[in-house]
Amino acid sequence: MLTIYDLKPKFQNLLRPIVAKLARANITPNQVTLSAMILSLCCGVFIYFSHSLTWTLLVLPIILLLRMALNAIDGMLAREYNQQTKKGAMLNEMTDVMADVVMYLPLAYVAGVSASFLVAFVIIGVFTEMAGVVAQTLTKTRRYDGPMGKSDRAFVISFLAILLSFNLINTLWISIYLGIVSLLGLFTLFRRMDRGCQ
Repeated sequence: MLTIYDLKPKFQNLLRPIVAKLARANITPNQVTLSAMILSLCCGVFIYFSHSLTWTLLVLPIILLLRMALNAIDGMLAREYNQQTKKGAMLNEMTDVMADVVMYLPLAYVAGVSASFLVAFVIIGVFTEMAGVVAQTLTKTRRYDGPMGKSDRAFVISFLAILLSFNLINTLWISIYLGIVSLLGLFTLFRRMDRGCQ
């Protein structure tokens, strides 16, 4: 099933010159990973304290795109410049999930957003990534199955943030939107669980 994750090779090719410069500057993958986490935390705090000004939500798609770039860069630095470590793998998995939580949950304070639907979406996302990691311990292969993987979740939240910023969606449709993407998240979760056992 096609997901945004399938575009990763092309995205990486665009970032390769930056990765080479960072490698020459002795920037480590873990430094990039932690930078992405700090950026995500700052974004979440900013949204939490400015949620009444919906135009500020436009920062979310920008930071999510930057975070995706940093996530790709740390992996490329690790693989292509022989800097893979167990600590790096742990940081990569844990900070990805933590970043999702701190960036998405503040949206619950935005007028019209159902906190219950949003929290459900975030929790399903955490379980989905856990299923991908558990699959790796069973089959030696990390599962990235869609249709609602990490990149896809970032896209749907970015799109929601844009709709909210310009007041293009009402309370009912926000709940319907979050309900649909949560169901897609559940499908993804069970898909990864199933394929992770094969």
